Amino acid sequence: MDIYTTTIAISILIYIAIGNYAGRGVKRLDDYYVAGRRAPTLIIVGTLVASVMSSTMFLGEAGFSYAGQMGPYVLFPQAATVGYVIGAIFFGRYLRRSRATTVADFFGKRFNSTRVQALSGITIILALGGYLLAVTQGAAILLSQLTELGYIQGLIIAWLSYTTFTMYSGSRGVILTDTLMFLLFTFASVAAAIYMVGDLGGMSSVIERLVAVEEKTDLLSWHGIIGPGTEWPTPTDFLIWMIVIDASWALVYVVSPWQSSRHLMAKNEHVVLRAACIACLAVGLLQVIVYGMGGIINLGKADIVPEESAAIWASLTMMPEILGALMLAGIMAAVLSSASTFLSLVGFSASNDIGIHKSDDEQKTLRFSRLMMLVIGTIALIAALVFPPNIFWLTTFIATVFASSWGPVGLMSIWSKNITESAAFWGMLSGLVFNVVPKFFEFIGMIELPSYLNPVIIGATVSLVVTLLVSKLTTVSQEEVSYLEKLHQAPADEIDAHKTRTTLWAPAILIANGLIMPFLLITYYVRPYQEATQTLAANGSLDWFAGEAILVMSWFVVYVSLGIFSIRIIRNAYSPLK
Repeated sequence: MDIYTTTIAISILIYIAIGNYAGRGVKRLDDYYVAGRRAPTLIIVGTLVASVMSSTMFLGEAGFSYAGQMGPYVLFPQAATVGYVIGAIFFGRYLRRSRATTVADFFGKRFNSTRVQALSGITIILALGGYLLAVTQGAAILLSQLTELGYIQGLIIAWLSYTTFTMYSGSRGVILTDTLMFLLFTFASVAAAIYMVGDLGGMSSVIERLVAVEEKTDLLSWHGIIGPGTEWPTPTDFLIWMIVIDASWALVYVVSPWQSSRHLMAKNEHVVLRAACIACLAVGLLQVIVYGMGGIINLGKADIVPEESAAIWASLTMMPEILGALMLAGIMAAVLSSASTFLSLVGFSASNDIGIHKSDDEQKTLRFSRLMMLVIGTIALIAALVFPPNIFWLTTFIATVFASSWGPVGLMSIWSKNITESAAFWGMLSGLVFNVVPKFFEFIGMIELPSYLNPVIIGATVSLVVTLLVSKLTTVSQEEVSYLEKLHQAPADEIDAHKTRTTLWAPAILIANGLIMPFLLITYYVRPYQEATQTLAANGSLDWFAGEAILVMSWFVVYVSLGIFSIRIIRNAYSPLK
């Protein structure tokens, strides 16, 4: 085996060993489903970041950036990641306070309803089952391109890699391996970016040479490549699309089960808040690095087909062997971490939320949960063999289902005294239907929707309207009233001056990011770009009214305001003096 195959094989064996070791500590359902609710900040950060940084990011979105959208993907302030912080403040800490087993279980308890829990569980199975399909295919693509294995053989090996330890250890093994994988792909991505930029002569040289790539003249502009042959006729269309996607993903980070469920495992509510702030920063910066590398790969080869393999090609040809091997192992780690998360969540819902198994015996339930995990994984493997891979658009479509189906109901379940059980059920169902159906017809070419009528917007709007309307026509039960009141009673041990002071440094880092990133992007991206395109102001100074400069300054607005807001909320909620 070459160094690439060997490195990936060793890393996979380590994950399997750690996962199975963690499985030995699983004695109760709480250990299997929510890791005993004892996870510290680093572990929660690791699993939050690892579960979202999958083949979508390193293959799909890196390829999308490579193909023509490096500029906006780097310059936009990664606003979607604010959903981590907003989610922790307005949803996640209350979710942990509920001590539910799954997010669907929380909805069931909140509305005293088995049908709301079952619908939530079915949504998880369908949507995350599709996401599991996508990341499994991503792992197979990686293995088939790096080794002599065929695509089908790669699928089987990838499936076995994450299924073995996920089925046995549940969340306990998933969050430990997630954290290890997070550290690996973060180190590999940073090291690879530094090497590539240095090897190509520094950022100014990189920017100048990218501007000169004839096939992709607008690669670095704030809107990227648009017009004929793309999804966006004009810059305005792209801007609307980007805002919708960012808003959708922000809502995904707030309520989606593969993100919000991590809060159920946290040691306390302070860990929830600290981890959310750090994850917001980590995901945002990693995205800038990965998207930037995606664009830079054009200086090695500008016509890679398929574009989703750009990061793999760069790891094999534009980096030293050991660094390329670590980068590929990091990509595989990102893929496997997401796959294990999705498999565990789908398995949990199949065994716990949709009502097919009822038993008071924890050991029987634990065995059944592991069996369902194997069944779900097998179905995903069969689907991956049948359907052709389309990683970027498949995951973009699936992920946003939760934004429209769960978004309005999820936030209202914490902050509305008027939402009823019927409103929650029909709000979730209508949001799901009015997202999936228009998106399906758009995908097969039967309809063409403008950017401002993205199916996510349609689904979320319908969900909100239906929820409000049905709430007016139905009555909140006393059980729902009592449960909501309990959710808003902070546990006494969370009101602590020392914990609060420790927690406040996390949003302070967000403020620092808002101050530092505009300076770095202006210095190393915008000014070199305007120099290369000869678009500086007449006196040679920066054109501050250019789209690139405006987007860079929006980092200050987004992160400084988010940090200040978070500090105020944390002080008011957890300071003994307050």
